[in-house]
Amino acid sequence: MSLDEYFATGPPFERPVFDAVMAHLRTMGEPFLEPVSVGVFVKRDGVSVLQLRPMTKWVAMGMCLPSTVRHPRIARKPVASGRIVYHVVNLRSADDVDEVVQEWITEAWVNAADR
Repeated sequence: MSLDEYFATGPPFERPVFDAVMAHLRTMGEPFLEPVSVGVFVKRDGVSVLQLRPMTKWVAMGMCLPSTVRHPRIARKPVASGRIVYHVVNLRSADDVDEVVQEWITEAWVNAADR
């Protein structure tokens, strides 16, 4: 499925969030994008960096970080698995991809290179 096909049926708030996340990721390199029926998976050298999954009112961004983050923006209990901890942040608009979220995206990108 292409990105255009994927976004053709999605909620209107999804594409601006995706574009904001991608704008930041592309400052570090060129991610591999895998649009699937449940969202867009973002990978680096075959390793998962993050997932963008549309919900009713937001996009749930799941990402693998090297340690647990304690912050009010973390929407679900972090789940540890080996050397990574899976976190979810709910993004309602492109404005939610602020400096705090960009730091986590950067950490997920760098961490993917180390796995």
